[in-house]
Amino acid sequence: MYFKAAVLFSLLASSVALPTATGDRKVKRGILSVQDYSEFQVSDGVAGNALAEVNAKFPIDTSDLASVDASDLAILKAARVTAEAAETDDGGFNDAIAAAGGQKTTTGTALQNGKIKNKVLKLQLQVLALQIEAAQGKDTATKLAAETKKLNKNVQLDKAAAGQASTSVDFQGTSQP
Repeated sequence: MYFKAAVLFSLLASSVALPTATGDRKVKRGILSVQDYSEFQVSDGVAGNALAEVNAKFPIDTSDLASVDASDLAILKAARVTAEAAETDDGGFNDAIAAAGGQKTTTGTALQNGKIKNKVLKLQLQVLALQIEAAQGKDTATKLAAETKKLNKNVQLDKAAAGQASTSVDFQGTSQP
């Protein structure tokens, strides 16, 4: 009889000792997922709003960068590398603009606008990654200042072309870290 009471009491005591809630602890999980370049590129459509388009595709909470999940940071970095490759690698924007007869043709202008939007994508992802790393304790101040300057220049170029056609390239790549 004492054995049954002891077992019952120990089960009751262990169930009371279980954690009940996370309390004030913040639990951040990744919000981004791996995508093909065609899914996260922002070059199609019209010029003028590239930065907002990038921020919509990569919705990182900039009010709490120190808590950004490592998997999200890795996806941002991988997407940046892919965006840069879409600009400079074979079959990217540089090749497409040359094949279209340069920036002075209608097709070339639309591709150039797409290239600028792609640069905004690449640079905003770089700036976000550097801001996250800084918030998490890494010294990124010098590189962050340089990349922010480039980003601001390309955002202005995008806004200057507002309303003009913008075309992407058919580039193969992903945001897979």
